Amino acid sequence: MDDVFREILERLPGFNCGACGHDRCDEFAEALIEGRAAIEDCPYLKSERFKDVAEEIRELLEKAEIEAVERPVGIIDGLEADFVLSPLPGEPSCREDIHPLTGTTNVEEGEIVRYRPLGCPITHFAEVLKADGGLLTVHIVGPLHRIEGEGEYEDFKDVGLCFVVAFEGIVEEGRVPDVGETVRFIPEGCMMGKVHTGVVVEAVGNKVRIEYIDLKVWEHATGRKVA
Repeated sequence: MDDVFREILERLPGFNCGACGHDRCDEFAEALIEGRAAIEDCPYLKSERFKDVAEEIRELLEKAEIEAVERPVGIIDGLEADFVLSPLPGEPSCREDIHPLTGTTNVEEGEIVRYRPLGCPITHFAEVLKADGGLLTVHIVGPLHRIEGEGEYEDFKDVGLCFVVAFEGIVEEGRVPDVGETVRFIPEGCMMGKVHTGVVVEAVGNKVRIEYIDLKVWEHATGRKVA
C-alpha cells in the first residue's frame, strides 16, 4: 500500500487547497486508499486538465483492489451527496429547526404545523417538539398537500414560509464529518431527494447537527456554487 500511496500522491495536483475536505493532498491520498474519499472529491481531478490523471489514479486503486466510494445521488438534481442523514434512534424523521418568516409565536409543543421551507416547492406538515419564541424544533410527519377539514391533519397551524435553520440526525453510512466541515447531504425521506448543504456544528459519535442550511449545493471548502 505504501507504493500505491506514493504513486497516487505523485499524481495529485499538490495544491494542498483543502477543497476535497482534507487539509493536504497526502491526507486525501490516504483517504482514497482507506475508502474514505472519492476521486471526485477533488475539484481539480474532475476538470478536463486532470482527466487522464484521474483515470490513472482510478486504475491504481482498482489494481490495489480498493473499492471506489459510492456517494448517494439526489433524485431531482443528480448531484452527489456525502451522506444520507437518518433520524435519531426511535424518531420518525430528522429533527429540524425552522424559523417562520412571519415570526409566529403562538405555536405550542405537540401541535401540527404546515409550512413551506424557503427554496423548496413542497408544503410540509410537522409535529412541534419544542417552541422557543420564533424558533420551532419539529419532526416532519408528511409533505402532504392538505387543506383544512380534509385528511389526517385537520387541526394544524399554518406558519407559512420558513427558514430551515438546522438538521439533526445520524450518519449511518460513510465517514462522520468533522465540526466545521461544509457537507452535502440528503435528509432521509426528503420527497424530492434534494441535496442540501450545511456546516457541521456538532458531531458526537455518528450524531451530527448541521446548520447554515442551503438548498443550493456548494463544493466543500471552495465556496464555489455547484447548483
